[in-house]
Amino acid sequence: MGRAFEYRRAAKEKRWDKMSKLFPKLGKAITMAAKEGGTDPDMNATLRTAIKNAKSENMPKDNIDAAIKRANAKDADAFSEMNYEGKGPHGVLVFVECATDNPTRTVANVKSYFNKAGGAVVPNGSLEFMFSRKSVFEFEKTEEMDLEELELELIDAGLDEIEQVEEKVFVYGDYTSFGSLSAGLEELNIDVIKSNLQRIPTQPVEFTEDQLVDIEKMLDKIEDDDDIQQVFTNIA
Repeated sequence: MGRAFEYRRAAKEKRWDKMSKLFPKLGKAITMAAKEGGTDPDMNATLRTAIKNAKSENMPKDNIDAAIKRANAKDADAFSEMNYEGKGPHGVLVFVECATDNPTRTVANVKSYFNKAGGAVVPNGSLEFMFSRKSVFEFEKTEEMDLEELELELIDAGLDEIEQVEEKVFVYGDYTSFGSLSAGLEELNIDVIKSNLQRIPTQPVEFTEDQLVDIEKMLDKIEDDDDIQQVFTNIA
């Protein structure tokens, strides 16, 4: 299952090497987490995760602290989460997660990205069955770590699958198990590098290199938008 989106994960990391684009997205995730569950990371697991993800991308502590403080600002209440679904070049399916203070601007921009690429936004819910929403945790494989034993330890916490890709380990579970899996990994003293909710394609599709060039051009435009938090596709 993890290999199905490995290409997209690597491509996203390459595109997001511009800190001027990445940090605002990470900061917005921190602000929204703090607004929803409070500004104390010890009492807010979602905020704790957002901070850890930001640190994994070398976001400075001052930026993180500023993002937490913004949760108490008046304009923080204006942010809302919105999802859009669409079909892009060569029939690729795309699920877009946004956090915006101006839904009118965001929907106009998202529609333009799809339209200019020869695609179109489709009604919300149209692609839900094409993606499984999963909790995903990433951490380093250590010499003393036994993956079979780890799998047994995490089954009761909601583990669906565990896999190793080079020196990284990926743990997957249903999106409803995010909290229990996070707690289980903490109890085992495993230092999670990144963790989030992802939409993994149920039927990944292989595209040719030429088709991927067209698709990536559209995805670049979408992911460069400050209102876009995450983008998922059915690319194998």
